Amino acid sequence: MACNRQLHIAIFPWLAFGHLIPNLELAKLIAQKGHKISFISTPRNIDRLPKLPHNLCSSITFVKLSLPRVENLPENSEATSDVPVEKVPYLKIAFDGLHQPLAQFLQASSPDWIIYDFAPHWLPPIAAKLGISRVCFLIFNSWTVCFLGSSSLAIINGDDPRTKPEDFTVPPEWIPFPSNLAYRLHEAKLFLNVAQVNASGLSDLCRTGWAISGCDVFVLRSCFEIESDWIKLIGEIHQKPVVPIGLLPPSLQDINKAEDSSSDNNIWVTISDWFGKQDKGSVVYVAFGSEVSLSQEEITELALGLELSGLPFFWVLRKSDESCELPEGFEERIKGRGIVWTSWAPQLRILSHYSVGGFLTHCGWSSIIEGLQFGRALVMLPFQSDQGLNARIFEEKMVGKEIPRDEENGSFTRNEVAKTLRLVILEDEGRICRDKAKEISKIFGDKELHHRYVDTFIGKLLQFSKP
Repeated sequence: MACNRQLHIAIFPWLAFGHLIPNLELAKLIAQKGHKISFISTPRNIDRLPKLPHNLCSSITFVKLSLPRVENLPENSEATSDVPVEKVPYLKIAFDGLHQPLAQFLQASSPDWIIYDFAPHWLPPIAAKLGISRVCFLIFNSWTVCFLGSSSLAIINGDDPRTKPEDFTVPPEWIPFPSNLAYRLHEAKLFLNVAQVNASGLSDLCRTGWAISGCDVFVLRSCFEIESDWIKLIGEIHQKPVVPIGLLPPSLQDINKAEDSSSDNNIWVTISDWFGKQDKGSVVYVAFGSEVSLSQEEITELALGLELSGLPFFWVLRKSDESCELPEGFEERIKGRGIVWTSWAPQLRILSHYSVGGFLTHCGWSSIIEGLQFGRALVMLPFQSDQGLNARIFEEKMVGKEIPRDEENGSFTRNEVAKTLRLVILEDEGRICRDKAKEISKIFGDKELHHRYVDTFIGKLLQFSKP
């Protein structure tokens, strides 16, 4: 097979921007190597994606598939950020309704490969019937996937010795090396919901098992420099060719090119003046992604903790309910020292600014990658999914500290928020976190390293492609 053959690769992510954005980053890197990409999603999601660099517009085609109407799914809901968490199963029902239009597109366009996410359990048989090779790309790291189950078949069949929340508060028995990979009790209770059949007719865990079992190549957003033991274990567990894709750190240069003539750039101009007035390494950047919804109690304790810390801060606040309010008098008391920002914020530009010394984060994998590529020490407050597992690992790597929480209900206090912030960002005891975060940025921010992983991945696709 000629190494210079142009591949046509279809990419079909799950309907969450935490999934769409890494898939788009991968699409851009593959397109830069001269291959053709069909990026498939819904109209509103595609319209909300970051603009492509001009040099890639001819190589990446956006394919818009409209979701069917589904009872109980609010109108115009096309991403998880559009709906409350209890409505997400109905979004999965709508997503499953794309099987026929997707099959029609694949039949008409005949891509060499399709890269898909955890959700479309029905896709591998369709692609196999059409002779299309299949990549399962999970945006998680290897330790998270290892935690899910002892094999894809075990995940599908629910064959797991862990049956109660307490079982998930210790590392799984199939991990053969020392690890602190486990949930807190309050996190374990939430995780058990992932294993339960929801309104879509399947559990998320079962969808993941089918996605892995139906692929030809299993790809993870990971690299050997961060988790070599876990990557090797993944291959043993699932008996699939495992190819780490690198961390896909988003490019600030690409974002600047795409945003320079847009309203997004105007937002940065508005807020950059404030950052420029702060001392180097003094600011706490606070953000919890697009899917974490804070309760009134959590908003109150966070706000008062930020106030008590005495540190300058920029807080991107997404309220779950319009009735949720900041504490009375809070904004007046922190005026000048802190900003509460309630609309979209240019996270990558903020994290890259010299004044930012720490990142108070929910520990989503994408957010951790963005923070550590710029060497920002982490103050960790995980809420759901893989976030607690990520927090355990990165506290072990000493690049940050978790805010202590009640083991049973996950509540936290303003005093613990303030204490942890000051420790990580200001005090001598936290210097090791600041130093380790800068040290690990040499891996997380090494674009050439991660581009080499993508080159290796493309080489595998060329090697395994059908004539």
